[in-house]
Amino acid sequence: MQSHTASVDVRAWLDAQRFSPFQWWVLILSFCVVAVDGLDTACVGFIAPALRQAWHIGPSVLGMLFGAGLAGLMIGAFVFGPVADKIGRKRTLIACVAFFGLASLGCARAPTIESLIALRFVTGLGLGGAMPNAIALTSEYCPQSRKSFLTTVMFCGFTLGSGLGGVLSAHLVPEYGWRAVLIAGGVLPLALVPVLIVSLPESVRYLVAAGEKSERVARLLARIAKHEFTEKTRFVLAEPKAEGSPVRQLFANGFRAGTLLLWCIFFMSLLIVYLMTNWLPTIAHNAGMSLADASRLMMLYQIGGTIGAVAIGKTMDRIKPPVVLGAAYGAGALLIAALGHAQGMPLMLAVTGVGFCISGSQIGANAYAAQYYPTESRVTGISWALGVGRLGSIVGSLSGGLLLAMNISQSSLFMLAAVPALLASLAAFRCYPREPEGIAAVTT
Repeated sequence: MQSHTASVDVRAWLDAQRFSPFQWWVLILSFCVVAVDGLDTACVGFIAPALRQAWHIGPSVLGMLFGAGLAGLMIGAFVFGPVADKIGRKRTLIACVAFFGLASLGCARAPTIESLIALRFVTGLGLGGAMPNAIALTSEYCPQSRKSFLTTVMFCGFTLGSGLGGVLSAHLVPEYGWRAVLIAGGVLPLALVPVLIVSLPESVRYLVAAGEKSERVARLLARIAKHEFTEKTRFVLAEPKAEGSPVRQLFANGFRAGTLLLWCIFFMSLLIVYLMTNWLPTIAHNAGMSLADASRLMMLYQIGGTIGAVAIGKTMDRIKPPVVLGAAYGAGALLIAALGHAQGMPLMLAVTGVGFCISGSQIGANAYAAQYYPTESRVTGISWALGVGRLGSIVGSLSGGLLLAMNISQSSLFMLAAVPALLASLAAFRCYPREPEGIAAVTT
C-alpha cells in the first residue's frame, strides 16, 4: 500500500504494468473509430467512377470533390486539436464521430455535384477532429516500450476501413448505386456513438494534466492493475512543462525544429496517400481495368499499408523512429516510380509495396507525433501535423485531376509522385527530438 504522502507518476506507473484487458478495450474502441473514419474518408475515391458516369463530370470536378473533403479535414484538425487539449479527448472524439456520421447521411441525399462538394467539406470537419483524438487516447494508455507498435495496430483500423470502402463499393454500387456506400458511411459511426459514450474512458494522463480529482484517476488505474491508493495519493506527470497555449507549446525550445520537420513529413506523405487513394482506381480504370478490378487493386494498397503499419510500428519500438521512417519513405519512392512501368503481377506487388512503405509510414508518423509532444499539447501536436498534412492531401487530390486532364503519361505521373516520398524520407532522417516525450520519472 502506498503511504499517505506518496506521489505516483502515472507515466512510470503505466510503463511498469502489463498491458491489461482494459487497455486493450481502449485500443479496440479507438480502432473502431479510425475504421469508420477511414471508410468515410476513402469512400468517395471508390465511388468516383460511378459519379462520373451518373453526373457526366470530368477529372477536374472530381478533384474539387476530393479537395473539399480534405479541406474540411484540415480545418477540423486545426480546430478540434486545441479543443481536445482543453476539454478532453473523450467528449471531443464522440462529438466528432456523431458529426461526420450525420454529415455522411446528408451526402447520400445530395441532389447535385455542387451540394455533394459542400457536404463533403462539412463531413471532413468531423473526420479531421476524430482521428488525432483516437491516436492520442490510445498512445496515452500505452506503455513506452510498446507505444509505437500498439498505436500503429490501432491505426490499422483506418486502412482496413478504407479497404472496406472498396468491398462495399464493389458490392453495393452495381446493385444499389453510389448513394448506398455513403449511407453505410453514416450508419456505422452513428451506431458506434452509444458504445463510446458508455464504454470509452477519458485519457488518464489528460486527467492528471488537467488537475482532475485523484479519486477518478485512481479508479481508472485500478482497472488496469489492482492497486491500493490512499485518499491523499498525489498523481503527477513527470514530463516537460510548457507555458502558453497548446499551439505555442509546439514551438517551444526543443520542439520547434521537430514540429517543422514533422509538418514536412506529413505534408509529403499525405500528398502521396491521397493521390493514390483518390486517383489509383480512376487511373487503373482509364488503363483498361474494370471498376471491380480497379477497386481490388486499391485493396492491395490498403492491405500493404496495414501490414506495413504493424511492421514499421514494431520496428520503431526497437530502432529509432526517424531511421525507420526515413528508410521506409525512401523505399516507397523507388516503388512509386516503378508503378509507371509495371503490369500484371509486378504491378500488384508494387502497389502492395507502396502501401507498405508509404501508408505504413504515415501511420508510423502518427505514432511518432503522439510520442513527440507532452500531454498538454499532444492532441494539438498530432492534429496540427495532420492539418498541415491535409494541405498536402489537397495538393495530391487536385494535382491528380490536373495531370489526368493534361494527358500526362503514367510513367511521368508516377515519377513526379516519387519526389514527395523522397523529401519525406530526408525530413524523417533529420527529425530527432531535442527532448524526449517526458523526463525521467521516479515513483515515490
